[in-house]
Amino acid sequence: MPNTEYKDTQEPGTDDANTARKRLIWFGIHLSGYFLVMLVLVPLNFWLTPNDIWILLPLVGWATVLALHVAYVMGLFDIFRSN
Repeated sequence: MPNTEYKDTQEPGTDDANTARKRLIWFGIHLSGYFLVMLVLVPLNFWLTPNDIWILLPLVGWATVLALHVAYVMGLFDIFRSN
């Protein structure tokens, strides 16, 4: 449910800027986690099972979720929100 409450002390456009900043911060955390986990999993794959390349599943799967997160940060899912 959208926030319809009006505050007298709120400057116009501040809520959108804060929301965008929070979305971007959480995306940065998500992206950092992705790279840190892949930094561990890729060498682990080639060290433990060099003949089986299983790293592609988490690599592509998580990258797909990251792509959806980028779309959310860009506001592409805001068209579904009712005013």
